[in-house]
Amino acid sequence: MAIEWLRPAAFFGSILFALVGVLVFWLSFVLIDKITPYDLWREIVEKQNKALAMVVAAMSLGISIIVAAAIHGG
Repeated sequence: MAIEWLRPAAFFGSILFALVGVLVFWLSFVLIDKITPYDLWREIVEKQNKALAMVVAAMSLGISIIVAAAIHGG
């Protein structure tokens, strides 16, 4: 019972859910980047806007938690 996660169905199911989660996260981030009035990447990387970077990090964690909960079903 300890190596149940090694079964091919469980392993590939986990990989599929991980890919779906990353895809949903990426689409959510792109959508939020498009609706903001400025380019998030340029603001964070080129202008070194640390406050915006913290807001984007918090948003990323929030989206990740929502996607993980939706995939987990809990």
